[in-house]
Amino acid sequence: MSSRTPSNPRFALIIGADGGIGGEIAKALNARGWSVRALTRRTGAKAATDDWRGPVAWIRGDAMRAADVIAAAKDASIIVHAANPPGYQNWRGLAMPMLANSIAAAKASGARLMFPGNVYNYGPDAFALLRETSPQHPLTRKGKIRVEMEEMLRAAANEGVRSVVVRAGDFFGPHQPASWFKSLMITPGKPVTSVIYPGDFETGHAWAYLPDLAETFAEIADREADLPVFDTFHFGGHWIARGVDFAEAVRRAGGHPRASIKRLPLWFHVATPFVGFLREAKEMSYLWQVPVQLDNAKLAKFLGAEPHTPLEAALTATLIELGCLAPMAQAA
Repeated sequence: MSSRTPSNPRFALIIGADGGIGGEIAKALNARGWSVRALTRRTGAKAATDDWRGPVAWIRGDAMRAADVIAAAKDASIIVHAANPPGYQNWRGLAMPMLANSIAAAKASGARLMFPGNVYNYGPDAFALLRETSPQHPLTRKGKIRVEMEEMLRAAANEGVRSVVVRAGDFFGPHQPASWFKSLMITPGKPVTSVIYPGDFETGHAWAYLPDLAETFAEIADREADLPVFDTFHFGGHWIARGVDFAEAVRRAGGHPRASIKRLPLWFHVATPFVGFLREAKEMSYLWQVPVQLDNAKLAKFLGAEPHTPLEAALTATLIELGCLAPMAQAA
């Protein structure tokens, strides 16, 4: 736990606390004694009901308005930029301006900007083991945008803006938004009687359990003064060398070890042009056909060890929160 005292508060501003990773980071920072603020376009009364994150001072504002972000970041020590375009769409029109506003806020406040990264930045020349120094030559539209966003952070470092990127694989967790896991693999609110696995069954895949990733952000936040102006870490998470083993773990955690495991159904390809998340996710579906593992040696050295929840415990907690499993299963 941190040494924070009432006379020595540490403030964190989170952009995107309504989402899965932003909310989990708020929870992890709260547990370490940080005072957490969050920018939201929702009304304060509605936002305040989301108390699973712990105490959060919700500030009305829009991440697309620089003045709102700068005002919310006053006296902050860190800014977590976890905002994503609604519906996973219009990345260039929304994601890049929002990040630019967070950079402006970090410059004005002197805060360290923390940015959740992903593997979209990479093309075939970097696979299969991704290190922080691996070349970033993506073949996709979103991948190129993500590279540009990280280049924005590197450029800002030349003006003294401090930032850190923490890169991870596909998300899963109790409070996740739209994702491969929640939107396709299982059906929230229903027992796990079948699991859809989106990738090649024999190809490895990297998964990030959101509470573990959030704890990683919180631990780095506690030690951000030890970092250079710009830095990057790779979060190893759960590397599943035989991809379908993840689906097998899902059905075990769901209490149905004999549940069927299915490949992508025909409706996925038919519905993709008409469903926002599916349409945007399909562009990245090639990442399910090749092994993409993240090397976390640098992170483990910096922290001593990467936060890690055993896979089936993580899946059980996730399925309970998504209404797929009775709460008593967590104690079983």
